Amino acid sequence: MKKIIRTSLIVTILCITIGTLFALTRSGESEDKDTILLAYLTEILKEFHYSPLKYDDEFSEKVYDGYLKSLDYSKMFLTKENIAVLESYKTKIDDQILNSQLDFFHLSVEIIDAQTAVVETLYPIILEKPFDYTIDEQFVMDEKQRGYAANNQELEAQWWKYLKMQVLDEIVIAENENKKAHEKSDTVVLKSFDEIEKGARATILRRYNTRFKRMNQTTEADRFNSFVNAITGAFDPHTNYFPPKEKQQFDISISGRLEGIGATLSERDGYIKVVEVMPGSPAWKSGELKAEDIILKVAQAGEEPVDVVDMRLDDAIQLIRGKKGTKVILTVKKIDGSIIEIPIVRDVIVLEEKYAKSTIINTSDNAATQVGYIYLPQFYTDMNDIAGRRAADDIKIEVQKLKEQNVAGIIIDLRDNGGGSLQDVVDIGGYFIEKGPIVQVSSSGGNRRALFDRDPSILYSGPLLIIVNTFSASASEILAAAMQDYKRAVIVGTQSTYGKGTVQRVIDIDQLVSNSQHKAYMPFGAIKITIQKFYRINGSSTQLKGVIPDIVLPDLYQKIEIGERELDNAMPWTVTQPEKYTEWKPQSDVKKLAKKSEQRVKNDSVFNAINSASVWLADRRNERVVSLQIDQFRARQAKNTELAERYKNVGQHETPLRITEREIVAKTADAAVDSLNQKRRDEWYADIKKDVELYETYRIMLDMIQQFSAMKK
Repeated sequence: MKKIIRTSLIVTILCITIGTLFALTRSGESEDKDTILLAYLTEILKEFHYSPLKYDDEFSEKVYDGYLKSLDYSKMFLTKENIAVLESYKTKIDDQILNSQLDFFHLSVEIIDAQTAVVETLYPIILEKPFDYTIDEQFVMDEKQRGYAANNQELEAQWWKYLKMQVLDEIVIAENENKKAHEKSDTVVLKSFDEIEKGARATILRRYNTRFKRMNQTTEADRFNSFVNAITGAFDPHTNYFPPKEKQQFDISISGRLEGIGATLSERDGYIKVVEVMPGSPAWKSGELKAEDIILKVAQAGEEPVDVVDMRLDDAIQLIRGKKGTKVILTVKKIDGSIIEIPIVRDVIVLEEKYAKSTIINTSDNAATQVGYIYLPQFYTDMNDIAGRRAADDIKIEVQKLKEQNVAGIIIDLRDNGGGSLQDVVDIGGYFIEKGPIVQVSSSGGNRRALFDRDPSILYSGPLLIIVNTFSASASEILAAAMQDYKRAVIVGTQSTYGKGTVQRVIDIDQLVSNSQHKAYMPFGAIKITIQKFYRINGSSTQLKGVIPDIVLPDLYQKIEIGERELDNAMPWTVTQPEKYTEWKPQSDVKKLAKKSEQRVKNDSVFNAINSASVWLADRRNERVVSLQIDQFRARQAKNTELAERYKNVGQHETPLRITEREIVAKTADAAVDSLNQKRRDEWYADIKKDVELYETYRIMLDMIQQFSAMKK
């Protein structure tokens, strides 16, 4: 399968390159990097996308709407007067793209920069004096209802209310903190309202000084990336352009590996500060870089240092990261004020939290029944290293370890798993069935084929449960759907999964450009493009609808619309022909399992609290208008604070779950590294014991095990 895809890509890429070069030569436009990138993207989208769009007025309007949201999502900068100017291009963006023209883009940057400058002069003036908090006025938080201000005068009035709302919030927080401190200690004096109000305005002023400082670091290149993503987003929400820096971050997220020094950084008040140094990392081995150190300069070996004060965090990180074996020299200010240079040789950093792991759980009431638990945060693969770590390989290892411990059943946790490698999910599905189709993929033009597990061996044949939630997407949905269709596993979780039924491939644009006349403009980044839709083996699709679990548990987000169907330009739900497959025997009696679970959940105070919290959360999300009269604002905040405190740990309560077989963590040559690894495992074990959804899934597994035992008798 991979060979066929690669061959097809090469042929198509050659066609695209020739077509693009011809178009650029023919256009007569100046060949700056932006227009070259647009030309390549235009052809890639046309040739590769599963459902390519016509570059017409309808497409232009989609791009316009998406780009406008990226420019000013909150509708707190642009006015109707600005929109009227930009709107003249609403149906002309397609022509601009095809003719390698960027008039609309440059105009938009000019307007948003000017409006940002207007607001930047407004907020300090507004915050100079106290507001009148007795007036019964309101701020409309929902930008759809609020709309754009008519002009800058109305925009000022809008910001006046907006800042007043935030000052009110700070006032209430400060009042409550001051009151609590006074109750704890007589030495703490209760502040007057005027003192608190003045402090609240000062806090908001500092906050917006920082915000606008960061906003002023937004470059035209950043704006252009947003414009390009409005173009790709018109096709579907998962077709995205990655500029070079974001492409690197994507590779890290999907592989769980990066090359660098192993330090977590943050930016505050213009300084790059070290938050954490990973034990065992190159930064840690240097022995000198510590948390709270401030990085002033960054130098590559043999080069002049670059000042990173007031530099954007992502730009500073790019300077610090680098290939394994290369040296970086950091000029660092220590806590005592001393300034030193720290040379560090970069190396590969492995992000262990992104990889699969397992343990064994039970309860004191069922001490003899050991249940295996596997947590899989994503279907990872290293696209840059064929011998790199893969989710399928790691899951195989975890299942084998659990089998060696004679577990009576296995739970696979795919909650919050956003997907990843399609091949890995096919391989993992094959571990639990004899052989057969796992998923169907449909390519552009209606070409459909099934991806099969062709290995007749079965890695594990015992009771299997898969737990999902609203944020289980893509590859997670493929695995859950396949195991549900085969009736191989019982699916437990929220009312449905995310509903992403499309497949993407990442195309490195530099590979297309490297042998062309545009090589000097590299790097261009990459495009993640939707090339297929996938279907369940029963012919249905998970697109928009997701996977509906066999047993549904209450969830904090159950009253809120979340998922693919909420995204702009989501692809439609469709069906295709079913594949032939043989259902698993023996099968669980899902109806009986669901009935028992429903009864337990109904009588469980924790799940009742989750239901109540979900209603409160939905009410807060749907709140459209806030009163700016101080007594009404205090009452609103008091109610929200009380409910937030009540529900802050909802779903995280001590359960009877026990960790009975701890994961054996491979020892390293360094005791500090071993200590950190064990600490992270202990934190994971603590989370498991407080996971009420997992506890109920465990109880469902006990019922399954009983059913299977009865079948064997």
